[in-house]
Amino acid sequence: MFDTKLLEILVCPATKAKLEYDAERQELICLASNLAYPIRDGIPVMLEEEARQISLDEKESYKKKYRNNGL
Repeated sequence: MFDTKLLEILVCPATKAKLEYDAERQELICLASNLAYPIRDGIPVMLEEEARQISLDEKESYKKKYRNNGL
């Protein structure tokens, strides 16, 4: 299980932007770089080469989701 308190200190290694937690996919999302960093066994893998590129549709979906949650 991922400790969401880590979101206060973790940033995207590519852009240094804030990350959002996608519990369903077990990923940390960076909307600035369009990257999704995997979480494995509760540990975020903060390597660009391990991240997946998110699509524009995914990005828009995440924007709406986080905006609706007051983020």
